[in-house]
Amino acid sequence: MNPSIGWYETHAREAAARYEQADSARLHAWLEDFLPTEKAAVLDVGAGSGRDAAWLASKGHDVVAIEPAAAMREEAQRRHPHANVQWRSDRLPELKATTRTGLSFDFILLSAVWMYVAPRDRARAFRKLTNLLKPGGALAISLRHGPVEPKRGMHDAAPAEIEKLARDHGAFVVFREESDDLLGRSDVRWTQMVVRLPGDSTGALPLIRHAILNDNKSSTYKLALLRSLCRIADGMAGVAKDHGDEFVSIPLGLVALTWLRLFKPLLLADLPQSPRNTSGGKSLGFVKEAYARLAKVSALDLRVGTRFENEDDAMALHTALRDAANTIAKMPAHYLTYPDGRPIFPVRRIRSRRVMRAGPFQLDTNYLRGFGEMLVPRHIWQTLQRLDVWIEPALVAEWKNLMKLYAVRQDRKQQVNDSRLEKAMRWAEQARDVSLARRQALEILARQPLYCVWSGKKLTDNNLDIDHCLPWAAWPCGDLWNLMPARRDVNQHKKKDRLPGASLLRTVQDRIMSWWERAYDRTQSSMQARFWLEADASLPGILLPNQHNLDDVFEAVCVQRMKLKHDQQVPEWEG
Repeated sequence: MNPSIGWYETHAREAAARYEQADSARLHAWLEDFLPTEKAAVLDVGAGSGRDAAWLASKGHDVVAIEPAAAMREEAQRRHPHANVQWRSDRLPELKATTRTGLSFDFILLSAVWMYVAPRDRARAFRKLTNLLKPGGALAISLRHGPVEPKRGMHDAAPAEIEKLARDHGAFVVFREESDDLLGRSDVRWTQMVVRLPGDSTGALPLIRHAILNDNKSSTYKLALLRSLCRIADGMAGVAKDHGDEFVSIPLGLVALTWLRLFKPLLLADLPQSPRNTSGGKSLGFVKEAYARLAKVSALDLRVGTRFENEDDAMALHTALRDAANTIAKMPAHYLTYPDGRPIFPVRRIRSRRVMRAGPFQLDTNYLRGFGEMLVPRHIWQTLQRLDVWIEPALVAEWKNLMKLYAVRQDRKQQVNDSRLEKAMRWAEQARDVSLARRQALEILARQPLYCVWSGKKLTDNNLDIDHCLPWAAWPCGDLWNLMPARRDVNQHKKKDRLPGASLLRTVQDRIMSWWERAYDRTQSSMQARFWLEADASLPGILLPNQHNLDDVFEAVCVQRMKLKHDQQVPEWEG
């Protein structure tokens, strides 16, 4: 165990009592000009006793507080139970758990933390921190000067080091000040620094924009790959896995599945996808016999969780996915490159040949990862997650323009009108279907009482509604975990299309988890399997594989709520 973590595990109570002697407002008065003025997403790294996290939350911010010592987290939660603070176990330099959430932050605080990061790990730690910052975001660091305590894992920390790290990572220091120790230690002094990122310092947006607007295109393949990644980043982020510091890994089969789902309505409408004048997409590398055999499979069924009972459909889909994966690897993934020729999205194929077994099968992420993996640079992945709502429309617009251009060259201009393009380019959402959740609710009502998750009032057959916890209007998700029993008047006239506020969500946590357990987790195996498959795929990647725990699902819902609030500015409802 790291010496500093071990020390805090043993001395949590006394350390917390000492930290609580300092008032956050006085201790961090130097931050007032740099804190976000509007409600923001804030990360408190090494949150200790929870003093600063609670202070930041009291200003209206949504705070993720990370603390590696379990004893300190427990002490902090006991002292500062605040609905706007989410506690996580994580540590520098990796910050693995925080990175997996997909959250980006307007402000990050490291108060008396940097001296615990070993010098050899500091460049990596700084890179991780700046990756978590939004463009224009601020990172506040306090550096301790004075005698170090090796038993506590302390190291010297110098302002010049932070200045160099900032320059190396495209950031700049906007504030530096020295101060005495507020806990009365005469041999300890502090330097406070604020580092700010310029707008889109990662370079992800210019790279994406170039690929959309300027890159040479002999077909719509590059746009299809980028839009596939957009859809995955927006609705299936749980499938992403860390691949070192620089990349996240996406199942290549999922990219191929999303690719097929995008192309299916376009080819059905016979819209040109390349300059060659052939009908039905026959000039496209992935349109082979297997794809033709999928004619009766709806684009809506090309999604994680679908179960294929028909053996012929299953075999056709397996082969079509293989053909699409090969096309993606050989074409757009190969030709989307940096200026020096390196591929932006490297593909790693699985050497062993995947064989489809006879009989029904279900599309899950393990199966889709069997086709290989696509590596997405982390800064591009984070940008797609945060700005998909703006990036995807640009992709769609350019894709339409390209099809119009091909149609003119092929003398098919009259066939490719705007309404036809609009219909075919619309992402095929699963239907807003709550029938399964309603059936489960009615079955429970027939045996025992069931209560509205929001009001706590008893439900009846006549006033039962099924509500999307995270509203459909903001994020069309009909997964079982997102469907909650609610009174009709509460759902339709009070909550409507708003996010539940952080405090409200924490207040009703027991009712939500009781509903999940009764409706899905204690039911027949197929219902239970669907619940967990959907949660694993669509919720932020904080759920641990094969360790299904409803508390973890609830925490992931809280993270997704925070993402929707800050990335899309979805209004909140506090009950």
